[in-house]
Amino acid sequence: MLLSKEESNQKIFTKLNLKKIIMKNFAITGVAGYIAPRHLQAIKDTGNRLVAAVDPHDSVGILDKYYPDVSFFTEFERFDRHLEKLRREKNQYKVDYVSICSPNNLHDAHIRLALRIGANVICEKPLVLNPWNLDALQELESESSARVFTVLQLRVHPSLLELKQKLNNEKLNRKREVVLSYITSRGLWYYYSWKGLLEKSGGIATNIGVHFFDLLMWLFGNVQSSSLHLKDDKRMAGFLELENANIKWFLSTDRADLPDEVRIKGISTFRSIKVDGEEIQFSEGFTDLHTRVYEETFKGNGFGIEDARPSIKLVHTLRTMPVAKNSDNIHPFTLKYK
Repeated sequence: MLLSKEESNQKIFTKLNLKKIIMKNFAITGVAGYIAPRHLQAIKDTGNRLVAAVDPHDSVGILDKYYPDVSFFTEFERFDRHLEKLRREKNQYKVDYVSICSPNNLHDAHIRLALRIGANVICEKPLVLNPWNLDALQELESESSARVFTVLQLRVHPSLLELKQKLNNEKLNRKREVVLSYITSRGLWYYYSWKGLLEKSGGIATNIGVHFFDLLMWLFGNVQSSSLHLKDDKRMAGFLELENANIKWFLSTDRADLPDEVRIKGISTFRSIKVDGEEIQFSEGFTDLHTRVYEETFKGNGFGIEDARPSIKLVHTLRTMPVAKNSDNIHPFTLKYK
């Protein structure tokens, strides 16, 4: 039976795509942590396999839901040795990607391990704590066949992609006025964990704010000036002048900072971006963003070291910047602390 030209083309296309669908082997660090389940889900959703996992804590029963037969280690040295063994044996379990979900201060070392065994990296934000760490990683990446990618999940959020398209289409002869508010309630445990330690997490701006700062620069351009209006263990606030926007921002992990109408409903997180007074709704649609980042990475559209650099540089500046004594352009949530 002769095939039509369209049927023949479709058969060739299907055959080519099947060749491209090759299961990739993953290892993961920090598998007992808060963010790891999103990576486990992304690995599974994209049809790949987890072959090794490590965490000093052994509360990792979640692995049974995804990959019950994965090799698990509580000692990083044994995990390292196992990955090296898989590399040398060059068998079907050789690691292609390492997903990094460990504490922020360990990202740099875990990325180096991945590059050493020739594995690509998908690392949680922030990629590293300091801008100069990026330069060293770029050198290592250039010497390797592998690539370093990070999770900038807001860049794949449908509502924010629509906003970027809208902003690109609307050319203005002035800067937009933007107000960013992000409050994500955390209990006392947070401040006793590594997340509450500046030297391990990088503090509020780095740990919970870095992907929002990345979003703002992705939407409105590079930083022209910045000032800090508030900084304590639970909150930070300030002002950014970007190429195409003036931005008042406020970050907090304190439930007391939630707007009354949000707190009354029992909701623990408040995300808001107002552009020229118009609220941008993006509180929904967060559940599968990691899967979308993985998909885009495999398509060749991943977010690399240079994509991460502007936000890493900014949060480092904010971390080391003194609070301004006289403040203009103050975020309204900041006023009660002045």
